[in-house]
Amino acid sequence: MPYGFYRFWDPTYLLVIIGAVICLIASARVKTTFRKYSRVSSRSGMTGAQAAERILHTAGIYDVSIQHIAGNLTDHYDPRSKVLRLSDSVYGSASVAAVGVAAHECGHAIQHQKDYAPLTIRNAIVPVANIGSTLAWPLIVIGLLISRHSGSFLITLGILCFSLAVLFQLVTLPVEFNASGRAVQILQETGILSGDEIGGTKRVLSAAALTYVASAAAAILQLLRLVLLFGDRGRD
Repeated sequence: MPYGFYRFWDPTYLLVIIGAVICLIASARVKTTFRKYSRVSSRSGMTGAQAAERILHTAGIYDVSIQHIAGNLTDHYDPRSKVLRLSDSVYGSASVAAVGVAAHECGHAIQHQKDYAPLTIRNAIVPVANIGSTLAWPLIVIGLLISRHSGSFLITLGILCFSLAVLFQLVTLPVEFNASGRAVQILQETGILSGDEIGGTKRVLSAAALTYVASAAAAILQLLRLVLLFGDRGRD
């Protein structure tokens, strides 16, 4: 193998590869699971949009609008505008998978209504996490190029900035798991889904939750790589 390859390779790349593989596996699983249960029609015949409206009203929420958004599994709740956006595969579908995903997004709206602490914290750190993830690598690269003393400070600052992005990923986990738990409970209480349908929805939501776990794991591995590569210089 050419010498040039070794010049730009270091063992810590394995951490990045492991993180990428974990994310790919999680992504493939959620797509496969959603596809499976998108072929199972709910007995209630309610679409994702209809189920979302009923869940929100049952929770006493009338100021959140439901909108159709293009794409596949691009569903999300926007707390700033109080809009619940459902994707092509969820909005008009009456499948067990679609109803489950719609209920999950309603779970976020309910969290917002009840001032659920982890959601409040996550929303608060979004700006700094975005800035941190944007500035982390430029700060580290600049730190490597300039004098050792000033460079060490910038490298440390870059690692700290990336840590903010990792913190965001970690805070996201309880928010997502809680939203799924709320979704399953409400679907049972309202009778929108029942029996084996609940089991299917749990599998869909569990697979979706694993994508967040995978993202957090990948971010932690990347942070570990930064510390291994530049930590000693950052402490100089």
